[in-house]
Amino acid sequence: MARGVARDHDEKRHALRKGAAAYFARNGFDRASMTGAAKECGVSKALLYHYHDSKEALLYDILDGHLSELLDTVEAAAPQGLPALIAAILAAYEDADAEHKLQLEALRSALPPEMQAPLIAIQRRLIALMSEAIQTERPDLSGDRLHAATMTVFGILNWFYMWHRPGKGLSRADYAALATDFVKGGLSAI
Repeated sequence: MARGVARDHDEKRHALRKGAAAYFARNGFDRASMTGAAKECGVSKALLYHYHDSKEALLYDILDGHLSELLDTVEAAAPQGLPALIAAILAAYEDADAEHKLQLEALRSALPPEMQAPLIAIQRRLIALMSEAIQTERPDLSGDRLHAATMTVFGILNWFYMWHRPGKGLSRADYAALATDFVKGGLSAI
């Protein structure tokens, strides 16, 4: 008889992803181990392997979960325009610094091409949605200039986790307002 899925399967999987993401981001994916990830999560290595058959499969699950949730957020916010999109992205990044760091540092270096492809497709969709929002602000932008403007906005948003310390300085919401003003000012000047 086949073994059923535990009622708390999704919650356990989510907790494993969060714990492993923190461990991988802190130690560097290439230097991290499944033993260390299991210890960080407070579970046995056997339980971790029950959910993920390799370190790469665990990384893929972390990044797929992070990017899929981000895409859902961005798709919901995009019709409301650039300010809502910027605010939604920064809000989605909250409590996801480890996942975000892994996305930036390990996606292309640690995963084989067949695992990279669906994640890169999600990233491209995110870029397309931001490009559309920017083009709504500046319909005359296209080609290389639109792409450069889009990637500049992501640069402003993606590195927030590197310097921001919760409870110090600007809140995420205040930074979203500042970033929106900065982006809109820049778009009007180019």
